[in-house]
Amino acid sequence: MSLKDYCFDGKRTLKLKEMPTDAGEYKVQKSELTAQTEENMIRAAELQEKLYSAKQEGVIFALQARDAAGKDSLIKKIFSRLNPAALKITSFKVPNKTDLAHDYMWRINRAMPERGTIGVFNRSHYEDVLVVQVHQMQKDYNLPPRCKTEDFFERRYRQLNNWEEYLWENGYRMVKVFLNVSREEQKQRFMDRMELPEKHWKLSVGDMKERALWDEYERVFEDCINATATEHAPWYVLPADNKWYTRYLMSEVILKTLESMDPQFPPLDAEEAAKIPMVMQELESV
Repeated sequence: MSLKDYCFDGKRTLKLKEMPTDAGEYKVQKSELTAQTEENMIRAAELQEKLYSAKQEGVIFALQARDAAGKDSLIKKIFSRLNPAALKITSFKVPNKTDLAHDYMWRINRAMPERGTIGVFNRSHYEDVLVVQVHQMQKDYNLPPRCKTEDFFERRYRQLNNWEEYLWENGYRMVKVFLNVSREEQKQRFMDRMELPEKHWKLSVGDMKERALWDEYERVFEDCINATATEHAPWYVLPADNKWYTRYLMSEVILKTLESMDPQFPPLDAEEAAKIPMVMQELESV
């Protein structure tokens, strides 16, 4: 499969059960693809420098996944290769009282990076149509009845599409990534967290209880991605069972996105350029 096979931009329908969760036939190319990951991120860092200097566009990579799919390690192993001065990573936890007192996009808008910067959302605005939908949390929201009608999530899908189109029209690109881990691999990672002391800190009984809702999450993820996949804000559904392969694909997504943006160093200001001969002459005389 090529990267386009993992991409959903509204032109085809996602059937999550048909998407791979591991590296498949590419397992034999682990060394080669791991090396390619490093090359991709070197090139991505070069493009990031141009993006940062031009300050014309910003890009956000929004990461969504089931529990234990590897979002944190992906951020640590891949995005750490970029310049931290032009990188903004935001982790969205359970909304607090202040968050819930505002509209659901309030905390997202506050976390938006400046143009010229790469933003990474560890969880994102999609939590409000994923977890909220699975647990029907909207029923307890302090909203007027007109806002809690049966089409609640259909309206939110529309709102998210409109917001991402707004970003596109104002110099931002939104790239959404779903890490597709298998039920078997998730179970093994939970077992590791219980058995290995160095992973005890990751242990969450609440996360493990969510496994009982596997089928419901699968339905909601699939519906959400199909409803919000657009050409200017695509989804990538990446297999997450083999972390080295996920990192390779993520490096491809980052590089492809930056290459499509084609950032360039800004030209020297004409007035400043006119001063160069004089400044060079002064430097040579010292």
